[in-house]
Amino acid sequence: MIDYQKLYHTGVRVPDLDAAMAEIGATLGVTWASVVTNPGQQVWTPEDGLQEVPLRFTYSCEGPQHIELLEGAPGSVWDGRQAPGVHHVGVWVDDVAAETTRLLDAGWSLRAAQAPPDQGYGVFTYVQPPTGMLVELVWSVVAPRFEQWWAGGGL
Repeated sequence: MIDYQKLYHTGVRVPDLDAAMAEIGATLGVTWASVVTNPGQQVWTPEDGLQEVPLRFTYSCEGPQHIELLEGAPGSVWDGRQAPGVHHVGVWVDDVAAETTRLLDAGWSLRAAQAPPDQGYGVFTYVQPPTGMLVELVWSVVAPRFEQWWAGGGL
């Protein structure tokens, strides 16, 4: 069962990461972790299968609820050019595959994952109930890396 008390971020798609960091950071008084630029973020979607897409992202250092800003490639799951704004909420889970399977069995849909279903989904999935809320399930074993990043280290 997902412990919703382990909700740790709100993911926001933006068309321009640097502009969003300046605007949101100044307005909300948050600082940002170092920007991660991944020229080939692996993602699997039911529509496009496994692909590698460019992705730039950061998180607010302040928590426990962090703001995640995502600047994705055109047409990708993280593309903020056509539909910027809140995209998902992220929750730590101890077993991404088991929680994803449980939610799919309950009628939710798989929207994206770090790896294909037959490879266990990887460290994250995006799942959605029929009512529309998008939830990112993230493997809790990576939490210490994120905490180090939010404290000023690298991811």
